[in-house]
Amino acid sequence: MIVGEVLGLLAVGAFAGVVSTVVSLASIVSYPALLAFGLPPLTANVTNTVALLFTGLGAAFGSRPELAGQGPRVLRLGWLTMLGGATGAFLLLVTPSETFEQIAPWLIGLASLLLIRPPRGELNSEHGPLMRCALFAVAIYVGYFGAAGGILMLAVLSSMLEGTPAKLNALKNVLSGMANAVAATGFAVFGPVDWGAAVPLALGFLLGGWFGPKIARRLPGQSLRYLAAACGLAVAVKLGYDAYTS
Repeated sequence: MIVGEVLGLLAVGAFAGVVSTVVSLASIVSYPALLAFGLPPLTANVTNTVALLFTGLGAAFGSRPELAGQGPRVLRLGWLTMLGGATGAFLLLVTPSETFEQIAPWLIGLASLLLIRPPRGELNSEHGPLMRCALFAVAIYVGYFGAAGGILMLAVLSSMLEGTPAKLNALKNVLSGMANAVAATGFAVFGPVDWGAAVPLALGFLLGGWFGPKIARRLPGQSLRYLAAACGLAVAVKLGYDAYTS
């Protein structure tokens, strides 16, 4: 890749990393950018997933204040999201994506509406089977399709757990990152990754993922939830239009 393309992908990754950690929409920025740089859709998808691994790493480092004391919870729930991410990656490599592309707008729209409401404990507790099934299903989505997967994850966590929006957002970033890490590993071994694009994009993701939590923790009150919900609804409308009019 030429120097201009490398710098362009680095900038795209940095911006998408911030967007990922604040409103959970990195792929909405980075995936179209990879297509614009000439990558085929499947190659762009798996390359984006591999690079996204570094958003999780940056977010974990930048969210240390919010993650303090949440280590046991991450360990309890992380294995489940990793298993879901692996399942989603496998499905992506062996099945067509049309079904998920048609379901995704409805999932994202519903999750965005759930974010608007205050937490009511619908899923009871992190130890309940309903919560674990919901997390597993979201992790499959993250590994398979990914677009706005963080909003789905945040909606599940917000419906079940107590905590400030910044703390729940930090937990979402880590759990989504763990699901993405397993999917990225599978794609790195078996998928058509464009490493020339993945490396500068990943470096940008790392920087943006580290900086994003600094913005998230400064947003007042419940504005982080409302911002994510508004962005999610916009994405749901756009993906629905693309899925049902093409």
